[in-house]
Amino acid sequence: MEPTFRASMNWLHTWTGVVLGGLLFAIFWMGTLSVFDREIDRWMAPATRLVVPDDSLPAEKFRPAIEAAAAAGATMWTIVFPEERQPVYRENYRSKDGFVLRFLDPVTGAALPDPGTLAGTRFIFPFHYSLNLRVWDIGYWLVGIAGMAMLVLCVSGVVIHRKIFTEFFTFRAEKKPRRLILDLHNVTGVLGLPFHFMISLSGLIIFFSIYFPSVWQLPFDGKRELFNRETWGNYSRPKADQAAPLASLDDMVAEARRLWAGEEPFYMRVTNPGDAAAVVQIGRSYRDVVTMRVETLFFDAPSGTLLSRFETAPVVTAQRFISGLHFIQFQHWTLRWIYFALGLVGCVLIATGYLFWLESRRRKHTQLGLRGVSIVDGLTIGSVTGIIAATLSFFVANRLLPADATVLGAGRASLEMWVFYLVWLATFAHAWMRPHRAWIEQCWAIAALAVAAVVLNGITTGDHLGRSLLDSRLQAVGGMDLLLLIGAAVAALTALKLEYRKPDPVRARQHA
Repeated sequence: MEPTFRASMNWLHTWTGVVLGGLLFAIFWMGTLSVFDREIDRWMAPATRLVVPDDSLPAEKFRPAIEAAAAAGATMWTIVFPEERQPVYRENYRSKDGFVLRFLDPVTGAALPDPGTLAGTRFIFPFHYSLNLRVWDIGYWLVGIAGMAMLVLCVSGVVIHRKIFTEFFTFRAEKKPRRLILDLHNVTGVLGLPFHFMISLSGLIIFFSIYFPSVWQLPFDGKRELFNRETWGNYSRPKADQAAPLASLDDMVAEARRLWAGEEPFYMRVTNPGDAAAVVQIGRSYRDVVTMRVETLFFDAPSGTLLSRFETAPVVTAQRFISGLHFIQFQHWTLRWIYFALGLVGCVLIATGYLFWLESRRRKHTQLGLRGVSIVDGLTIGSVTGIIAATLSFFVANRLLPADATVLGAGRASLEMWVFYLVWLATFAHAWMRPHRAWIEQCWAIAALAVAAVVLNGITTGDHLGRSLLDSRLQAVGGMDLLLLIGAAVAALTALKLEYRKPDPVRARQHA
């Protein structure tokens, strides 16, 4: 019975990895980059390379912006306060003409130039959990399926490897590629097992209302508005359709600080600005705690009177703690780097799983004239080196495109995204057209693109490594440049290793 069960787990592990490995790699890759999404923002939007001042701006400074939003027909205006990792104010509202997003100088409150990019927080981070496919929640469901698949892979991997911890200390670099790949797969699997299980499970828990809708539909009789009010503290009231002035915003912020024992607010939002029934919402910051707490104060906008104070219930607090573990929005640089490293370990784990499948079946498929290995080989190359090259092309396009660039009505930010997707698709085509050289050529492309991104950043902004490493304001930029150069070195060394390895006669016959 035991061998049969282990064999079934081996089959499940193998085919789950083969079918969903490419999707998993994309999610892990973008999730790993999202650990430093705001640092990527600062690299891609040079105007935001600022320092948070010791004293925040008076809230009254934003009164003209709120009045302008009300005049534009906005039903909601929001300002997110600056912090160390994103040292600018972020103002946004939706008017009759569309969505408006502005970055404001933390010292003067003046609007900064439009960055013309979605950068890390608005492209890379959403890609991680939704693939940027929002229609019918398709992206969320695909990521959810991949998350459950990762849990299956973790559990089945432990079942398959009876001597899993012994294998963790076994790495035979001098052996044949197939043995070396399997050892690397085992080492990365054991090293990252707790993290990979936690990050996959927590991802499912974060979006429980999508994946497990009965959890909220049954107790709240399917009423989403009631669920949101009870769970997340949403507060609303109908418009009075009568104009009224806004009370002192500074007094409301001061009251929030008093109720929160001196802690700073994370954001301020005005619903129905300019109306007599307008509400000012102030959310508490969670940058110093793991839990992404939902503690909110609601004030009557015309009078400044506190209408409601919301604090999460124990069950929601547990969910928000798990969310905090996943998103790591709190300030802890050591842990942030550990997340980044373990994310890369997950990428290596997925890639080596693909490679082991290919190497263990290449000879047999060649003898039988099957094309399975050729198909999976191209999928692997596009999924691994392809998405890395596409991401680096995204960075290079950010530094090359003019601020006012438009093509066929698409603005600069859209053009950057098109570069990403077109390059990614091209890497799959390249992998199938030149299978015997694709790994090598795409590794060289990665190295060249990474170096180009660093050089272009220095040329276009003047913030080269010699400057950024010495300026505290630019440490995030210097850190990203260094990581790009390290990545370029790894890619170049990999290309050289592949270039001068001993030819494989089976591979040569396969691609003849």
